[in-house]
Amino acid sequence: MIDRTLNLPAGAPVFGRSDGAPCGWAVSEGRIDYPQAVAAMEARAGAIARGEASELVWLLEHPPLYTAGVSARDADLLDPGRFPVFRTGRGGQFTYHGPGQRVAYVMLDLSARRQDIRAFVAALESWILAALSRLAVDGAVREGRVGVWVDRRSPGAPVREDKIAAIGVKVRRWVSFHGISLNVEPDLAHFSGIVPCGQTEHGVTSLADLGLTCTMDDADEALRQAFREVFGALEPAQPPAGGGP
Repeated sequence: MIDRTLNLPAGAPVFGRSDGAPCGWAVSEGRIDYPQAVAAMEARAGAIARGEASELVWLLEHPPLYTAGVSARDADLLDPGRFPVFRTGRGGQFTYHGPGQRVAYVMLDLSARRQDIRAFVAALESWILAALSRLAVDGAVREGRVGVWVDRRSPGAPVREDKIAAIGVKVRRWVSFHGISLNVEPDLAHFSGIVPCGQTEHGVTSLADLGLTCTMDDADEALRQAFREVFGALEPAQPPAGGGP
């Protein structure tokens, strides 16, 4: 495991706001179409950059789909007719979103936190690791591979590393958007239509696949508590305008 501690004072959020203002926390019920979510997220990020809206973390689920980040290779889309495919401006390669996976879109004003994108990505990793720890899962980050991984051990077999959470973000005018996804109980067979994040030698897993009885509400609470440790105070909020229910 890589040590990515951000070395701030003990007890302080590692990527907190300089003014301590709370970030909004919104959860959408149902499944939100991807174009609708992206339009709402980009509008909110623009409003944050203009000083017209506050920060927001937006939790949701999508219907089954694939997204391609700016580094995606066409050859990694193995089954192009299986689900809708959306080209997006976030970092990273191909990934899957669908029911049973918690997506968290993170719209933060880095100018009020740290104008350091590498540190921001490390803070997102720390957030996921802390949330998994609350769910009794030992996650890890790996050099050269963005996201969070777990070791799978079987008697007499070599250790296998599977990905449980993905990160893909974009920053414009020092406001972040897109975010993370955590596999709670998705259909893992749906990942077979792509090479997830360009990794051919590693698999994917989920909390359910690891044998945990964990609801989406359980995952949300772990994410909420861990976010406060890493990024600071939260307050309840509504989804962004145009973001559906």
